[in-house]
Amino acid sequence: MNNMKQKKIFSISALVVIAFIILIGGAFYLTLWAEATATEESEISAVLKREERTVFDPVLPSEHVSLPEDFRFHPNYQHEWWNYFAKLQDQDGHVYNVQWSYFRVAIDERDTRGWQNPQLFISHIVISRGSHIWREQRVARGGIGQAGMSNRPFRLWIDNWYWRALGTTPFPGQLEISTDTFGLELNTTTNGPFVVNGDKGFQVKHALLSVSSFSFSAPFLNVKGTITLNGQSISVTGSAWTQKEWGSGLIGEDQQGWDWLVFNLDDGRALTVSRYRQNGQVPHLFGTLSTRSGTVFNLTEKDFSITPMQVTSLANGRRMPLQWIVNVPKHGINLTTRISKSDMWQPFLIPYWEGPILASGSNEAWGFMQLTGY
Repeated sequence: MNNMKQKKIFSISALVVIAFIILIGGAFYLTLWAEATATEESEISAVLKREERTVFDPVLPSEHVSLPEDFRFHPNYQHEWWNYFAKLQDQDGHVYNVQWSYFRVAIDERDTRGWQNPQLFISHIVISRGSHIWREQRVARGGIGQAGMSNRPFRLWIDNWYWRALGTTPFPGQLEISTDTFGLELNTTTNGPFVVNGDKGFQVKHALLSVSSFSFSAPFLNVKGTITLNGQSISVTGSAWTQKEWGSGLIGEDQQGWDWLVFNLDDGRALTVSRYRQNGQVPHLFGTLSTRSGTVFNLTEKDFSITPMQVTSLANGRRMPLQWIVNVPKHGINLTTRISKSDMWQPFLIPYWEGPILASGSNEAWGFMQLTGY
């Protein structure tokens, strides 16, 4: 009799959990597809703002990024985000751009296993070649083995998508993505130093000190592997850029969104610049310039300017500044960007414009751009 009662209680609990997941998933997908009327503030802020009733570790200036230790999972913080950008070529010179993101957000601060685990995992993959684009998204709950991270050896996964390595860091490592229509297997190795952003990894992202994060990047990466498109396996080689960021509450109360551009310059330097926009205030600017020898320059609004030059209307009605001038006078950098494809709006659970860019001027450069809040 007790077993029957336990089974009945378990069944009711399971149904409640499933109903909750369906409700949350439905809300996400309503946001996802209601592009014509939804505002970016509700799409981005609803996920990245810190809830007052939750308690996560604060991002403090007294704490610093330590490598390789901080390749690990940071469950005490609300958010954790990996970005991987790659520019690849096949033997015929055709260019393939790869964008992969792996995002973790905690619904609350509980440390529980199973279906009550509060961690939500989201991963996106986008491959573009000329006017063609392939993309897919995976969403999973933590605590049930469907998604997660291990450190020894290093492994990120969601369903049958993996980043795995033999050691405790991602490099050398392999990104393996398989979908019903396309896939890839990319082996990535370092070709230069890791770069710690901000003040030893502590990066202010808002005029208020309370909105900050920890971050570091690997802008000097070599890639070799295969991309499978339309049933054809294509050997590719090229370069890549990876960034990891974590914190608690990455969006301020009045924040509209951000503009983030990363570049690999033809002289071997790597540049990243960000412009965080908020209502009633001038944008907050920050960036990092790094070299293969290990020299790192942290950039503030006094060191550079980033100016939108052209606004483009997308097919979904959004208007985006897709051309920019980036000027870093002290370091002799003046770049005018251009996009490869304008319609790179990514209609994911966390939606934004993201795609490859090229730049010319003081240097020739390739890179990627991410725009939110428009």
